[in-house]
Amino acid sequence: MATRPLTELDKSDVLAGLFAVWDSLDALLDGLPESDWLLPSPLPGWDVKAVVSHIIGTESFLLGIGAPEADIDVSALEHVRNPIGVMNESWVIHLSGESGANLLARFREVTNKRRNALESMPADDWNAATTTPAGPDTYGRFMRIRVFDCWMHEQDIRAAVQRPASDEALGGLAAQLSLDEVSSSMGFVVGKLAKAPDGSRVLFELAGPLARNIRVSVNGRAQLVDDFGGQAPTATIHLDGLQFTRLAGGRPMSSARSQDVALGGDEELAAHIVKRLNFVI
Repeated sequence: MATRPLTELDKSDVLAGLFAVWDSLDALLDGLPESDWLLPSPLPGWDVKAVVSHIIGTESFLLGIGAPEADIDVSALEHVRNPIGVMNESWVIHLSGESGANLLARFREVTNKRRNALESMPADDWNAATTTPAGPDTYGRFMRIRVFDCWMHEQDIRAAVQRPASDEALGGLAAQLSLDEVSSSMGFVVGKLAKAPDGSRVLFELAGPLARNIRVSVNGRAQLVDDFGGQAPTATIHLDGLQFTRLAGGRPMSSARSQDVALGGDEELAAHIVKRLNFVI
């Protein structure tokens, strides 16, 4: 079986996006009233404090710090579905007694350490193969996944505190890198999850600040393509770009943007793909 080619990404570009989303999270959380840290996020079982605790935990793991032991069977919780979820929840429980101000201080400390480690990482290590949430790929790809994860969680927090991202922010580098990451999984979504038949040509037309066209062609296997070789798409899905990322991440749509989804061509297949968009573990 052929192995997938490794994804080589520009280090300065990805790090600029990652640091930008950390800065945006810092600004969002700075001065947040203690009561707002307890607001429920769109993620089942998690408030704002839990979302930030998860980010702290993941970046701590990437610094080589092991997850704390929880005093309950974390795997038995309804919203915990896999070993990564167990690790995430262990950090959430461990930090649940912290104040918002203390959590923000922890977030700043761990992300500063990570900035230093990433900036000094040699190019060979950046492009080296490693284990990522998307399977074997480069460390650089893993860091683009970190941009996506942190950016998605920023939107979760914004939904909780009712401070949606501006159009300008949604057009920024972190958002674009996050959409790059989501786009890279659309072959998997169309082919494996939605099982689109051979010969399908699926066009995602994204509108708003995250506007772009994403094309997936199914020819033996489903894969991203730049164009359909002059042929028309067999199924078209038109929606706001932010809402596309929300559905791909298994989240409810944002109330701050249009929730309209227009289907074209084979509407039954298009609707089926929309239902199968969530690929995030």
